[in-house]
Amino acid sequence: MTTHTLLHAIHQLSRELTKRVNETLQPFGLYSAQWSVLFVLQTKGEMPQSALCEYLAVEAPPMTRTIQRLIKQGYVQQIPGKDKRVKVIHLTEKARQAYPEWERAVLAMNERLLASMPKEQQELMQGLLAEWLGKMKGDLNE
Repeated sequence: MTTHTLLHAIHQLSRELTKRVNETLQPFGLYSAQWSVLFVLQTKGEMPQSALCEYLAVEAPPMTRTIQRLIKQGYVQQIPGKDKRVKVIHLTEKARQAYPEWERAVLAMNERLLASMPKEQQELMQGLLAEWLGKMKGDLNE
């Protein structure tokens, strides 16, 4: 196996997972990129837009478009920070109320996708991916 083959397979897996999330959230009028933002805000709380970009490894222009769509849908608000250049993003009450339904749909999809993989393999993969991602992010910060 070459490194190209391994990374290509990971890329293809990522694309397939994104496609499945999009299909799952389509009835709610949401896409994978929006779900990522909503999930982070739900689990970590409000944060500056720049921190969302960094955490999700998304460039500023696509993040701005995603946030603008979520604002139009009434799911997030953008509040100026102490420094007027900083925009703090937080969930609206509408999003907090709808979130459990979105999460149930995504969790059901996750369970279907992982049903054929034993828990031990899931835990091993989680550990390997977390370790690799941590090292990659560490390399970028050095």
